[in-house]
Amino acid sequence: MKMPLHPVWDLESIFSGGSSSEAFASYLNDLDKDVRTLQQTLQQMAAPATLEDAAAYKPVLELLQSCYVRISEGSAFVSCLSAQNQQDKKAAQLQGAVSSIAAMLNSSKSKLDNIFSETPDVVWDQWLPQADIQPLSFVLNESRAQARDKMSPELEGLALDLGVDGYHGWGKFYNTIVSKVNIPFEQDGETVMLSAGQAANKLSDSEREVRERVFSSWEQAWTEVEDFCADTLNHLAGFRLKLYEKRGWQDILKEPLAINRMSRQTLDAMWDVINGTKPVLVKYLERKAKLLGVDKLSWSDVDAPVGKSVGKVTYDEAALTIVEQFARFSPKLSSFAEMAFEKRWIEAEDRPGKRPGGFCTSLPLSKATRIFMTFSGTASNVSTLAHELGHGYHQHIMEELPALNQRYAMNVAETASTFAEMIVADALVQTARDEQEKLALLEDKIQRSVAFFMNIHARFLFETRFYEQRKKGLVSADELSRLMVEAQEEAFCGVLASTHPHFWASKLHFYLTGVPFYNFPYTFGYMFSAGIYARAQQEGTAFADKYDDLLRDTGRMTVEQLAQKHLGADLTQADFWQAAANLVIADIEQFMEMTENVM
Repeated sequence: MKMPLHPVWDLESIFSGGSSSEAFASYLNDLDKDVRTLQQTLQQMAAPATLEDAAAYKPVLELLQSCYVRISEGSAFVSCLSAQNQQDKKAAQLQGAVSSIAAMLNSSKSKLDNIFSETPDVVWDQWLPQADIQPLSFVLNESRAQARDKMSPELEGLALDLGVDGYHGWGKFYNTIVSKVNIPFEQDGETVMLSAGQAANKLSDSEREVRERVFSSWEQAWTEVEDFCADTLNHLAGFRLKLYEKRGWQDILKEPLAINRMSRQTLDAMWDVINGTKPVLVKYLERKAKLLGVDKLSWSDVDAPVGKSVGKVTYDEAALTIVEQFARFSPKLSSFAEMAFEKRWIEAEDRPGKRPGGFCTSLPLSKATRIFMTFSGTASNVSTLAHELGHGYHQHIMEELPALNQRYAMNVAETASTFAEMIVADALVQTARDEQEKLALLEDKIQRSVAFFMNIHARFLFETRFYEQRKKGLVSADELSRLMVEAQEEAFCGVLASTHPHFWASKLHFYLTGVPFYNFPYTFGYMFSAGIYARAQQEGTAFADKYDDLLRDTGRMTVEQLAQKHLGADLTQADFWQAAANLVIADIEQFMEMTENVM
């Protein structure tokens, strides 16, 4: 790679001019016309009575997929604009325009799905195996079955239309709230105002006094906007619950499980193994408290580093490490990462005004991705960078497939990203320069296990209970905080001295409307990738091609089918999950051994 690398992404090569881009305005105009054409075409069509009638749906499917590719491109571009500058008002307006077009497109898809649901089985069974349709058979069968489980297409279309300024509108309000959140922080004798993203990075600072000070201000800042956050979450949940009621759905997890193409048995088997593993994690957290010189960990101690800090890592150093370690597993993965760095697909600069968090978004028309994060030089930042590059590689592997087969679920998306993260984290531990650095890196790796097994479990418990409460009426900010504290205490097995009551307010994931219950898929991805990683360790570099094949199938199989085909595993049973959990246990055992004489 050519050094130095530029930590600011290139959006000009997508559409020149940012939020004032004339090219993007023209792009949206053309897309709007095509989506309206699709909509009008479908309004004049009915379920085919014969195989000859069904032939008319091939061009409709082609137009649908073309529109999906282009709306994904447009949505990704606007998301990038909003994330890089929360004060970009034009980007917010563009987001509204993209959402309107997406709603029309989804309404058309709903109409098409309903036509498929009404197609006689004899016609469907003749049409589906045709050479140009068969590659889409899984997603078409899935859509047909789901349409039979929803309201009429007219009502589903109405719900989608109302959702633009209702459901999705409330979801986007988080961006407005977080843009107004500023956290005061005293530095070098002066008080500076940190954005939410900058403050979040300081919550894992090596100095406990800094963490505690920032966390206190962080809680206060979110307390000041708690009413806005509570209103937002209540309206999001209210919209979703009413929609489910009209569809006749009783289980709040019905839709998120269907979206993630997994069964309740698989979810329960995973959580059961995790709960059985928590006593080991508790021992780790108790040992960590002693190493930090406290009786019990506070919330801001959980992510605190232990051992000698590896020091600040530059962006260039992080890039070199990631590319080199990826190469040990797969030259293809390494080459992709190198390309992403060199082509400036990554926004990593640490500056005010950016949205907190990190993400990877796909540009399927450009056959590219863009990665967003705030890089401040920590080991955790390096992991985040590897994580998001894993997302990008997943899309890269699938970019030649039909658009409908590229629509993979969040849980398997998190598999690719977490697998990439594991490669880097494990390699860093193994190649540490001394015991203290090894301990720090091992502990950073275990912290992620705590996040997936405990923090995200708390989110799952909170959200499940919040929805049950919301069925009875509005839930106050105080009650939301109580539910969050209760969930955190249960998920962390009471090992913490303090919790984060306003986590529900500050966490973006609770406000996302694209995927309901944006929590358990993370843990699934972590555990699933751990199982895959264990297999990769057994088979060595020969596994790289098998891994690519697995990723390629993620948009056209259930997770149970995926695991059975590529790993020979049954996800509804404990065995696979226990093998994944054993990797976590092994890390903790190593940590306990290394710190035995430090007490």
